[in-house]
Amino acid sequence: MTKVIDFKKYTSIHIGGKHSVKVINEIGDFKKYTILGRGNNLLISNNPKPLAILGEEFDYILQKNRKLIVGAAVSSGKLLTYCKKNNIANFELLAKLPGNMGGLVKMNAGLKQWEIFNHLHSIKTQNGDILKENIPHTYRHTQIDGIIYEITFDIESGYCKDQQKTFNTMRDNQPSLPSAGSCFKNPKDTHSAGYMIEKAGLKGYTIGGMAFSSEHANFLVNMGDGTYDEAIKLIKLAKQKVLEQFNINLELEIIII
Repeated sequence: MTKVIDFKKYTSIHIGGKHSVKVINEIGDFKKYTILGRGNNLLISNNPKPLAILGEEFDYILQKNRKLIVGAAVSSGKLLTYCKKNNIANFELLAKLPGNMGGLVKMNAGLKQWEIFNHLHSIKTQNGDILKENIPHTYRHTQIDGIIYEITFDIESGYCKDQQKTFNTMRDNQPSLPSAGSCFKNPKDTHSAGYMIEKAGLKGYTIGGMAFSSEHANFLVNMGDGTYDEAIKLIKLAKQKVLEQFNINLELEIIII
């Protein structure tokens, strides 16, 4: 089964054309496809590789043996609501992490010291179940061979509204204009990507319809009719300027297809 998606509407950065996308509703080895989540950290080129999304068969939440079993197509908002209703702790930050759970696990998403892998038990790919300790992972990065179809988390009781408020406050400085979230990962043991981009003179810098936000320099924002080519020019410029000034190679957090 396939469906046509208009990526200008589908992605949070509002860039991209209309492309046919495969809908996957069974576990298998779909190596030729790039698997999409909900398009929150995605920049689609004019001629992307073959694309696929997980269908409704992978949109479920179960509790079993003190474990939370989540289909990879479940949205972060849906899981947050479930955890709040069932008094499950440690998922409060999902209020400010939009996307599908499969994508959030794949990139080990998080805020500051909190990351998805903190409470992960295992995942299921086409190769079967893989325990957390057997998955190489670091800050905002994992090494997972294949498609994530299901995620299992350890359960602790006690949903904390104050914790959710804290996470909400941490993200209140995000721009309101369309973006793909943080453009670059924050390098370890040095300044943040936003700080270096700002010091390089690019905060608020515009090319065509795209800009580095004047509110937060690490957010690449669409001013209205921004294009893929304009976004790429800004990304290259930021990498060049930061390398020249700080001798740091910025690594992308957004995914380019």
